Amino acid sequence: MGKFLPLVIFIALAWFLFDGLGRDTKKLPSPLIGKSFPNIEVEDFSTKEKYTTHSLLKDNITLVNVWASWCVTCRAEHQMLINISKNNSVQMLGVNYKDTRKEGEFFLNRLGNPYDKIIFDQIGKLGLELGVYATPETFIVDSQGIIQFKRVGQLTPEIWKTQILPLIQQLKISAKTNI
Repeated sequence: MGKFLPLVIFIALAWFLFDGLGRDTKKLPSPLIGKSFPNIEVEDFSTKEKYTTHSLLKDNITLVNVWASWCVTCRAEHQMLINISKNNSVQMLGVNYKDTRKEGEFFLNRLGNPYDKIIFDQIGKLGLELGVYATPETFIVDSQGIIQFKRVGQLTPEIWKTQILPLIQQLKISAKTNI
Protein backbone atom coordinates (compact mmCIF):
# COMPACT_ATOMS: atom_id res chain seq x y z
CA MET A 1 0.00 0.00 0.00
CA GLY A 2 2.93 2.34 0.73
CA LYS A 3 3.99 2.12 -2.94
CA PHE A 4 0.70 3.58 -4.14
CA LEU A 5 0.51 6.54 -1.73
CA PRO A 6 2.68 8.85 -3.89
CA LEU A 7 0.59 7.93 -6.93
CA VAL A 8 -2.67 8.67 -5.09
CA ILE A 9 -1.32 12.03 -3.89
CA PHE A 10 -0.13 12.88 -7.42
CA ILE A 11 -3.53 12.04 -8.92
CA ALA A 12 -5.34 14.13 -6.29
CA LEU A 13 -3.07 17.14 -6.89
CA ALA A 14 -3.36 16.76 -10.66
CA TRP A 15 -7.16 16.70 -10.38
CA PHE A 16 -7.26 19.94 -8.33
CA LEU A 17 -4.90 21.68 -10.75
CA PHE A 18 -6.87 20.50 -13.77
CA ASP A 19 -10.16 21.55 -12.18
CA GLY A 20 -8.82 25.07 -11.54
CA LEU A 21 -7.58 25.61 -15.11
CA GLY A 22 -11.05 25.98 -16.57
CA ARG A 23 -12.32 28.53 -14.08
CA ASP A 24 -12.80 32.20 -14.88
CA THR A 25 -10.85 33.98 -12.16
CA LYS A 26 -12.61 37.32 -12.87
CA LYS A 27 -16.03 35.84 -12.22
CA LEU A 28 -16.56 35.61 -8.51
CA PRO A 29 -19.82 34.37 -7.08
CA SER A 30 -21.50 36.92 -4.87
CA PRO A 31 -23.66 35.95 -1.92
CA LEU A 32 -25.53 39.24 -2.46
CA ILE A 33 -27.10 38.29 -5.80
CA GLY A 34 -30.84 38.01 -5.19
CA LYS A 35 -30.63 39.89 -1.88
CA SER A 36 -31.60 43.44 -0.96
CA PHE A 37 -29.07 46.19 -1.43
CA PRO A 38 -27.86 47.20 2.06
CA ASN A 39 -30.06 49.95 3.48
CA ILE A 40 -27.78 52.20 5.49
CA GLU A 41 -27.47 55.91 6.03
CA VAL A 42 -24.95 57.43 3.64
CA GLU A 43 -23.60 60.88 2.83
CA ASP A 44 -23.96 62.69 -0.49
CA PHE A 45 -20.58 63.37 -2.12
CA SER A 46 -21.41 66.95 -3.15
CA THR A 47 -23.92 68.26 -0.60
CA LYS A 48 -22.94 66.18 2.47
CA GLU A 49 -26.68 65.55 2.93
CA LYS A 50 -27.56 62.28 4.70
CA TYR A 51 -30.04 59.79 3.28
CA THR A 52 -30.60 56.04 3.09
CA THR A 53 -29.48 53.95 0.16
CA HIS A 54 -33.01 52.63 -0.37
CA SER A 55 -34.30 56.16 -0.92
CA LEU A 56 -31.90 56.41 -3.89
CA LEU A 57 -32.79 53.02 -5.36
CA LYS A 58 -36.56 53.16 -4.92
CA ASP A 59 -38.47 52.46 -8.14
CA ASN A 60 -35.37 52.62 -10.36
CA ILE A 61 -33.14 50.13 -12.08
CA THR A 62 -29.73 51.32 -10.96
CA LEU A 63 -26.15 50.74 -11.98
CA VAL A 64 -24.08 51.16 -8.80
CA ASN A 65 -20.38 51.72 -9.47
CA VAL A 66 -17.82 51.64 -6.65
CA TRP A 67 -14.82 53.77 -7.63
CA ALA A 68 -11.92 55.79 -6.24
CA SER A 69 -9.58 58.44 -7.60
CA TRP A 70 -6.56 56.34 -6.62
CA CYS A 71 -7.80 53.34 -8.63
CA VAL A 72 -5.97 52.93 -11.95
CA THR A 73 -8.62 50.56 -13.34
CA CYS A 74 -11.34 53.07 -12.42
CA ARG A 75 -9.62 55.60 -14.69
CA ALA A 76 -9.52 53.07 -17.52
CA GLU A 77 -13.21 52.24 -17.01
CA HIS A 78 -14.42 55.83 -16.67
CA GLN A 79 -14.99 56.60 -20.37
CA MET A 80 -17.22 53.53 -20.58
CA LEU A 81 -19.32 54.91 -17.72
CA ILE A 82 -19.55 58.30 -19.48
CA ASN A 83 -20.79 56.51 -22.63
CA ILE A 84 -23.36 54.53 -20.65
CA SER A 85 -24.66 57.71 -18.98
CA LYS A 86 -25.10 59.43 -22.36
CA ASN A 87 -26.72 56.58 -24.26
CA ASN A 88 -28.82 54.60 -21.81
CA SER A 89 -31.73 55.21 -19.50
CA VAL A 90 -30.47 53.60 -16.33
CA GLN A 91 -29.93 55.45 -13.09
CA MET A 92 -26.23 55.64 -12.25
CA LEU A 93 -25.13 55.77 -8.64
CA GLY A 94 -21.46 56.20 -7.83
CA VAL A 95 -19.88 55.16 -4.55
CA ASN A 96 -16.65 57.08 -3.91
CA TYR A 97 -14.83 54.45 -1.87
CA LYS A 98 -12.07 55.09 0.71
CA ASP A 99 -11.12 58.36 -0.96
CA THR A 100 -11.05 62.07 -0.17
CA ARG A 101 -13.56 64.55 -1.52
CA LYS A 102 -10.75 66.69 -2.88
CA GLU A 103 -9.21 63.85 -4.90
CA GLY A 104 -12.63 62.56 -5.97
CA GLU A 105 -13.66 66.02 -7.19
CA PHE A 106 -10.39 66.41 -9.10
CA PHE A 107 -10.98 63.00 -10.73
CA LEU A 108 -14.53 63.93 -11.80
CA ASN A 109 -13.62 67.46 -12.93
CA ARG A 110 -10.87 66.05 -15.11
CA LEU A 111 -12.68 63.00 -16.55
CA GLY A 112 -16.37 63.96 -16.31
CA ASN A 113 -19.19 62.88 -14.03
CA PRO A 114 -21.39 60.05 -15.34
CA TYR A 115 -23.34 59.64 -12.08
CA ASP A 116 -26.81 60.87 -11.19
CA LYS A 117 -25.81 60.73 -7.50
CA ILE A 118 -22.62 59.91 -5.66
CA ILE A 119 -22.31 58.44 -2.19
CA PHE A 120 -19.22 59.46 -0.24
CA ASP A 121 -17.97 56.29 1.49
CA GLN A 122 -14.71 57.59 2.96
CA ILE A 123 -14.34 54.92 5.65
CA GLY A 124 -15.76 52.11 3.53
CA LYS A 125 -18.92 51.35 5.53
CA LEU A 126 -21.12 50.76 2.48
CA GLY A 127 -18.26 48.99 0.74
CA LEU A 128 -18.01 46.61 3.67
CA GLU A 129 -21.76 45.89 3.51
CA LEU A 130 -21.40 45.18 -0.22
CA GLY A 131 -18.38 42.94 0.22
CA VAL A 132 -16.15 45.23 -1.85
CA TYR A 133 -12.55 44.17 -1.87
CA ALA A 134 -11.32 45.73 -5.12
CA THR A 135 -12.30 48.72 -7.18
CA PRO A 136 -14.01 49.12 -9.49
CA GLU A 137 -17.00 46.97 -8.68
CA THR A 138 -20.35 47.35 -10.41
CA PHE A 139 -23.78 46.18 -9.30
CA ILE A 140 -27.12 46.18 -11.08
CA VAL A 141 -30.01 46.71 -8.67
CA ASP A 142 -33.60 46.21 -9.78
CA SER A 143 -36.51 48.56 -9.03
CA GLN A 144 -37.29 46.58 -5.85
CA GLY A 145 -33.78 47.16 -4.48
CA ILE A 146 -32.59 43.60 -5.17
CA ILE A 147 -29.03 43.06 -6.41
CA GLN A 148 -29.21 41.22 -9.73
CA PHE A 149 -25.59 41.41 -10.92
CA LYS A 150 -22.09 42.05 -9.64
CA ARG A 151 -18.92 42.66 -11.62
CA VAL A 152 -15.48 42.93 -10.07
CA GLY A 153 -13.13 44.78 -12.39
CA GLN A 154 -13.39 47.04 -15.38
CA LEU A 155 -16.59 47.30 -17.41
CA THR A 156 -15.90 46.85 -21.10
CA PRO A 157 -18.13 47.36 -24.14
CA GLU A 158 -18.29 43.55 -24.50
CA ILE A 159 -19.48 43.03 -20.91
CA TRP A 160 -21.95 45.89 -21.27
CA LYS A 161 -23.45 44.52 -24.51
CA THR A 162 -23.51 40.83 -23.63
CA GLN A 163 -24.25 40.78 -19.90
CA ILE A 164 -25.46 44.06 -18.44
CA LEU A 165 -27.61 45.68 -21.14
CA PRO A 166 -29.69 42.52 -21.75
CA LEU A 167 -30.22 42.22 -17.98
CA ILE A 168 -31.34 45.86 -17.72
CA GLN A 169 -33.75 45.39 -20.63
CA GLN A 170 -35.15 42.26 -18.99
CA LEU A 171 -35.56 44.08 -15.66
CA LYS A 172 -37.38 46.95 -17.37
CA ILE A 173 -39.82 44.52 -19.01
CA SER A 174 -40.36 42.76 -15.66
CA ALA A 175 -40.94 46.09 -13.90
CA LYS A 176 -43.60 47.08 -16.45
CA THR A 177 -45.47 43.78 -16.17
CA ASN A 178 -45.46 43.98 -12.34
CA ILE A 179 -47.17 47.37 -12.24
